[in-house]
Amino acid sequence: MADLKSELHHKLRQARAGLLSRLDGLSEYDLRRPLTPSGTNLLGLVKHVAGGEYVYLGTSFGRPPPETLAWEEDGSIWDGADMWVTPDQSSEYILGLYGRACAHGDATLAELDLDAPGRVPHWPAERADTTLGVLLIRMLSETAQHAGHADIVRELIDGRGGSDHDDFGDAESWREYLARIQAAADTFAAPP
Repeated sequence: MADLKSELHHKLRQARAGLLSRLDGLSEYDLRRPLTPSGTNLLGLVKHVAGGEYVYLGTSFGRPPPETLAWEEDGSIWDGADMWVTPDQSSEYILGLYGRACAHGDATLAELDLDAPGRVPHWPAERADTTLGVLLIRMLSETAQHAGHADIVRELIDGRGGSDHDDFGDAESWREYLARIQAAADTFAAPP
């Protein structure tokens, strides 16, 4: 039987892989372009969770990242700089950053117990003190949430949303399915 820490770590690794799988085979343009009114883009999601891994599963336990993140150092993270990729930040750099951040987080998880005390530097003082277990759950939730966002963004790019997309059927099956959903919604549309 798996223990709680092992199961949570396993689910975090699955969420990480799910997020990265949404980037497969896309051009630099498609990896970077904003596809929602709030600017959500695939590489930006990866950049954001990389920073989260370093803070929540590293810095918060006295294990600062082995590299400096310019958007954290200059404060532009608070203006959303962690949610998009500048032209001078290559996709290879962002993917490498995420790999290094995940390895750093994995090392913390290997070394500490779930009840190990931590302190999140940017949280309000009254709740900054926490544990590895709490931050592991937060990082799992954050990664899974953004992997879901990545599913939607990928679907907007080329129709390839979710790892089970092909299991549902061919293009005609998807058109019929969408038509049923639209017809159900149309029963509530305002009259013209």
